[in-house]
Amino acid sequence: MSAESSTITVRLVRSFEHRNFRPVVYHGVNLDQTVKQFITFVQKDVPSRTGLPPPFRNYKYDTMKIIHQAHKSKTGELVVSLEDDDKLILKEDSTLKAAGVANETELAFFCEEDYRNYKANPVSAW
Repeated sequence: MSAESSTITVRLVRSFEHRNFRPVVYHGVNLDQTVKQFITFVQKDVPSRTGLPPPFRNYKYDTMKIIHQAHKSKTGELVVSLEDDDKLILKEDSTLKAAGVANETELAFFCEEDYRNYKANPVSAW
């Protein structure tokens, strides 16, 4: 499948403690763009999505991490895995393809500060 027709699911994580997230599917994603370009695109797109509740549209997302890739095993975590940050958190200066993103990859998009706090104390509120 060509890079121009890749489908990527972005899971907008509003709260790790409350397991509060919403998936947004993007079709036709170019995997040769940088992670920073894709983050900027999603940051501009999310506030215009009327199907998302306001808390998701107005949140300060800044970090992406690979959750799942097609035809590979899934983690048991309900929101996002807390392991392998060095491999799975996308570096802004690399391309999506170089970062390991392929067609039908699922990415988490979240606030890095919230993630670090949750990782230090991974307790669910319910």
